[in-house]
Amino acid sequence: MATSFADAFTLLTRGRITLRGRMPYSSNATFLAELDLDGAAGLAVYKPLRGEQPLWDFPPGLFKRELAAYLLSEALGWALVPPTVRREGPYGEGSLQLFVSADFEQHYFTLRENPAHHERLKRICVFDLVANNADRKAGHCLLAPDRAIYAVDNGLCFHVEPKLRTVIWDFGDEPIPEGLLDALRRFLAAPLSDTLAALLAPAEGEALRRRAHALVKDGRFPTDASGVRYPWPLV
Repeated sequence: MATSFADAFTLLTRGRITLRGRMPYSSNATFLAELDLDGAAGLAVYKPLRGEQPLWDFPPGLFKRELAAYLLSEALGWALVPPTVRREGPYGEGSLQLFVSADFEQHYFTLRENPAHHERLKRICVFDLVANNADRKAGHCLLAPDRAIYAVDNGLCFHVEPKLRTVIWDFGDEPIPEGLLDALRRFLAAPLSDTLAALLAPAEGEALRRRAHALVKDGRFPTDASGVRYPWPLV
């Protein structure tokens, strides 16, 4: 990342927002925003509620699920989701997430070819299983300049019904690394934080914990015998 996370939160929460344009290939209105505060500057991704297309299976307010995904990542100690806050922007309330200056030629299908990335990709896989991510495209895995891989576009998460659609099936039937299982156990040992629980319906919070418990109990990455649990497009 180009700026520290501490500096990023100051910018995200207090910085003046100037929209630079709409992000391409987004079904919902998603904007690249420039932030500035007392001489400091940075870029962010702004997703306003007003720009969301209605969905039959998710209620309005997908931006809150973007924030919930960030809080879940932090609760697990995995730092997978860039810093994300709830902000009033030029088009009303929405999420504001630190922009990742990624190598956009890279995505999951290229990153998986390098074994050095497998640890981080497995972490994203477990995160998506717990969050019930319905739209993990390859292009949502971003390789940052610090060589970390970040998981973005997390608005279609946390449904109570099984909705998993992901490109990350390469680890199917392998044991989940013990470090990841330990993080899930620590997560389950305490109630959801008030901030995370407030963003989800009670049934969604309960389903989240059930999915984490099931992963700990089984201890292996799932497989998809149906071959249909993929998003479209794939990248």
